[in-house]
Parts: sequence; structure tokens; C-alpha cells
Amino acid sequence: MRGGQDQSKARNWKVAGACALLVMLVFIVFGQTVGDSFVNFDDNLYVYENPVVSRGLSFEGLRWAITYGGIGHWHPLTWVTHMLDCQLYGLWAGGHHLTNVILHASAVVLLFLVLFKMTGAFWRCAFVAAIWAIHPLRAESVAWISERKDVLSALFFMLTLGTYVRYVHKPSTLRYLLVVATFALGLLSKNMLVTLPCVLLLLDCWPLDRLRTWPQLYPLAKEKIPLFALSVISCVITFLVPEKVAVQNRLPLWLRLENSVVSCGIYLRQTVWPAGLAPFYPNPTHAFPTWEVAGSLALLCLISAAALALRRRHPYLLVGWLWFLGMLVPVMGLVQIGEDARADRRTYLPQIGLFIACAWLAADWAGQRLDRRVALGAVATVILCTLPVAAYQQTGYWHDSKILWTHALECTQDNYKAHTSLGNILFQQGQTDQAIAHYREALRINPDYPDAHSNFGLALLQEGQADQAIAECDEALRIEPDFADAHNNLGNALLALGRRDQAIAQYREALSINPGNAEAHTNLGSILLDEGQTEDAIAQFEEALQINPAFANAHYNLGNALLKQGRIEEAIAQKQRALESEPANVNIQNGLAWLLATAPQGSLRDGARAVQLATEAREATRAGDPDILRTLAAAYAETGEFSNAAQIAQSAIPLAEANGNASLAATLRREMKLYQAGRRYEDP
Repeated sequence: MRGGQDQSKARNWKVAGACALLVMLVFIVFGQTVGDSFVNFDDNLYVYENPVVSRGLSFEGLRWAITYGGIGHWHPLTWVTHMLDCQLYGLWAGGHHLTNVILHASAVVLLFLVLFKMTGAFWRCAFVAAIWAIHPLRAESVAWISERKDVLSALFFMLTLGTYVRYVHKPSTLRYLLVVATFALGLLSKNMLVTLPCVLLLLDCWPLDRLRTWPQLYPLAKEKIPLFALSVISCVITFLVPEKVAVQNRLPLWLRLENSVVSCGIYLRQTVWPAGLAPFYPNPTHAFPTWEVAGSLALLCLISAAALALRRRHPYLLVGWLWFLGMLVPVMGLVQIGEDARADRRTYLPQIGLFIACAWLAADWAGQRLDRRVALGAVATVILCTLPVAAYQQTGYWHDSKILWTHALECTQDNYKAHTSLGNILFQQGQTDQAIAHYREALRINPDYPDAHSNFGLALLQEGQADQAIAECDEALRIEPDFADAHNNLGNALLALGRRDQAIAQYREALSINPGNAEAHTNLGSILLDEGQTEDAIAQFEEALQINPAFANAHYNLGNALLKQGRIEEAIAQKQRALESEPANVNIQNGLAWLLATAPQGSLRDGARAVQLATEAREATRAGDPDILRTLAAAYAETGEFSNAAQIAQSAIPLAEANGNASLAATLRREMKLYQAGRRYEDP
């Protein structure tokens, strides 16, 4: 009796140690993401520009999560976890990443425990869990905040397996209801789990050994009718999502068939050699080479035939292979649900089947032969040493948007989405010429990509080419009439040509399509502010900040509106918030510095801080900006350095004249005389 207790205790410690090592392995590879940022690949739609999610948990948010399906899929539980993250971490991306890592680590541990419970094969189960945990194909599911649905659904997938095993060992109504409940929660996280009832039937074959003959299939399938019913309901809801039904550029059936076969072959190759991984693989635009389709089909048929032939001696081969193929069916591309040909994330749960089949086959091959076991141990060691390195590197590509899309272009061809997304980043960084080059390349590859047209138009507007910008936005709207961003950009272009009423109409149209467009709210508010409608403008800016609390432009413009109402202290606070969001923004630096140097109430002035901000702004504009120099002069005067103030004001006069701004030059002369007389700035 004592010996049995000791053995049980030793086994428990062994299992606990394996769990701890698995968690440590996950954090070694993916813990780096806590220092990562959001990426411009749906993270804005899912989190930081989503007005409902970014506000955190609320009854309104819960109702929205249940009824909303306009982005991606219907996955209310996933939305709730994003809201909870915003409640806990705000818009600190590291916290959102940490949740993904914790969920993935939990799923890994549960996979090991469930496999061990079913098979009792400690080392095989630990190996399967380890290589699944840190395979480079996991990077997309774990490191991408918007793919929360993968790691969350995986947790409930494992819980469903676990509750099912408990039910099989000791059937009861309560235990069966737990199976149904965990499966339902999984579907509420991601509807790719619709094939899970089939996976349970496979487990009935092996290792649960409940399905030995065909007559046993009927009662086992009947047992799972409630689970299949949930799957059917989930499929119906998926097809009711307009985004999924009305996919643009739908491929013909024959090309979808080819893509499905080739994609499965690529997934197998990437399992063995996970190189060239990217966040987006464009749909094919023409037929695949015959050799590629034939080769992939032959490989699939060969593996299927071998697994079928060996099903009696090695049942895990057929179970693992059908697990892999079966779970890929909903996302194989036969039913087109997006613009990508395949995706790394789609292997997240299916790949477990491959690892199970390979691990058990290798262990059976080694048997009790010492030489084979040594060889197998060496191979396993090499795998467990190389995979984390490759996965760590692949995860690093998700650090920020620029790194992500630059890498995507390095390892894919004709990737119009990568060109457009990288162009967006370069444009935000002020590298407009490079951004335009990427937009042109995206449109060369795919002339019907509305995002590229719209953003190309915005870049052209920045270059002063308003007419061409309007043409690009019009083309985007021809392709996709309800494209809110294109309406917003078109409004910007019309405003640049002085067509204010038309610009307002476009901003309002953008907001009617997408009330959560913070930029359109801010742009509309700016026009209203210029027209003297200060209260209406403030309402627009505040709505923008409800949507995106870190939107610097909205804070800055709200500060201007408050300034018009004489609410100086509140205006300074808003401009300070803008600076916190964009600390290197020259306009914000200059605007805040001016207020700190010239506020009517002396208690609100801070000359030293104003000098610091204005100096940073001047250093960022090497050619010299007379407005910034005017601010710096006023700031020096506020600190009592009148000589410096007068000298800087004097140096700004010829710059203003060179710019054709005679009014500013006259103002600078007047202020220079004030400073020469030892007086601070006075608002005339």
C-alpha cells in the first residue's frame, strides 16, 4: 500500500514538473510579446479603435458582443475577453499580449493532461504538447492580439476533451452537460470548433477504444447529437454574417478546389520546415501549376492510403491524420471566407493530430531497442532545441507593423495587402514618397483593392495633388460603395480644394456607415470649429475620444475648441494629453508650448516647459519654421531671457517674409520690440 502511494506521489510530481516546464517553454518563446505594440492588421478593429471594446466591460458591451458579427465571425465570448483586457490594461498592448500567452499556456498544459489521461504515455504526451506549444506556426495565433479567438477557443477545446474523457470513464448526465457547456463556450469563442464532435468520434476509435466495429458507430454518433446540433447552429450563424457571404473577388469553384489541395500540402511542408511564414497569403489569381496540384494531391492520397492500410496495427495514424484533415475542412477554402489563400493560424488545432500520429509512430518504431531509442531521443532533443529558436524568431516579426509587413514582403510574392499595410506605416511616419511607391505596387498587383486606392489618395493629398486624390477615392468607392475610410479621405481631398459643404457631406456619410470612425468625427469637428459651431465641434471631438481615448488629433482639436471658449486650463490639459499620445508631433509641441508661454492667467504659464517643447519642435524642423520660432521667442521672454527672445523673433522675420506671410512678419516685429523692452508677450 505504501509503495503504491509513493508511486502515485512520484507520478504526480512528474506530471506537475512537466506542466511547469511546458509553461516555462511557452513564456520563453512568446513572453517577448509583452513588449510588443498593436499591429495595423485588424487590431484597430478589434481593440484600439473599437469604441465598444475600448471602453471595457459594460452591459451595453455585452449586448453588442452577442448581437454583433460585422468583423470576422460571430464570437461573443472573444469580444468579452477583449473588453475585459481593456478594463484591466486600457490600451497597453502588452497586457493584451499577456492574456494571449496565458491562454495558450493553459491550453498546452490541458492538452498534455488530457492526452496523458487517455493514453498514460507520459513522454509521448509531453513531447506532443511541447512541439505544439512552440512550433513557429503558433506565432500568428499567440502573438497577434486580434487572433485571441484561437487561443481562447483552444482552451475550451481542451476542456471539452477533458470533460468528455471523464464522461466516458464514468457516464452521467451532469458530466455530459459539462461536455456540451464547454463545447458551446468554445463555439462562442471561434466557430472553427464545429468539427469537434467528429474529433470525439475519432477518439472513440483510439485511444478510448469505444468504436471497434461499425455497428458501434450509430450509438456513439447518436450520443453526440446535441453537439452536432450546436455545430449546425454555429454554421448557420456564420453564413448569416454579411462579410462572409459577400466576399469580394470570389474565386471560381475549380480554383478553390486547387487552392484547398495545395494549401494542405503547404501546411504539411510548413509543419516539417516552417520557413517563409507571413501574416497574409493572397488568394491565387490564376490556376496553380499542374505539378503543384498533382504533387499535393498525390501526397494527401498517399498518406491517407497508408493511414488506412495501417489502421489496425497503428490506429493512431488514421485518427491523427483525420484529425488534421477534418479540422481543416471549415477553413480549407472550399467555402471562401476571406481574401487569403491560407493562414498559419488555421493549423493551430488541426496540427495536433499530426503530432500525435508522428509521436506514437516514432515510439512504436523504437520499441525496446536501445539503439533506436537513443536515436529517437537525439532527434527529439534536436527538435525541441531548434523549434523554440525558430518560433522565437517568427514571433519577433510581430513586434510592430513595420517589421511584420516588411518580413511579409520578403517571403511572399505579389502581396498587395502587405504593400498597402507597409505603405500605411510609412505614411504615418512621414515617408510619403515611399508610401506612394508601395501603394502603386499594390494597385499594380490588384487594381481592385479599395484600401490601396483610398490610402493612395490620402498620400496624394499630402503631396498637394487633391484632384488625383479625389480620383483615387472615387475609384475606391466604385469598388466598395460603403467603404467608410474612402468617404473620410474623399472629404479631406474636397476640403483641400475648398469644397467645405461637400467635405462635410462625405464625413457624415463615413459616420453613417461607421459611427466608430474617430478620424471622421475629428475631421467633421474641425470644420464645425472653423465655422464657429464650437459646441457641435466639441461634441464631435468628445465622441472621437470615446472611440479612441489616445487619439492625439482629437485631443489637440478639442483643446483648440476649449480655447475658443476661454477654458484655458482645460485646453492645456487636452493638448498635454495629445502630446502624451504623440510626443514627437511638432504641431502639438508648438501648440502646447504657445499656451504655456502666453496663457492669460499667469498661474497657467510655464516658461521653462514651453522653452523645452519649442526647442524640440525647432530641432525637428531644420529648415526653420517662423511659427515655431515665434513660440520659442515668447517662451524665452516668459522665463525672463529677453535678449534670446528678441534675437529669435528677429531671425524669424525673414523666414515669414520668404513664405509670403507679411502678417506674421509684422506680428514678429511688434513682439520683438516688446522683448527688447524687457516685456513678456501680451495678447493684443
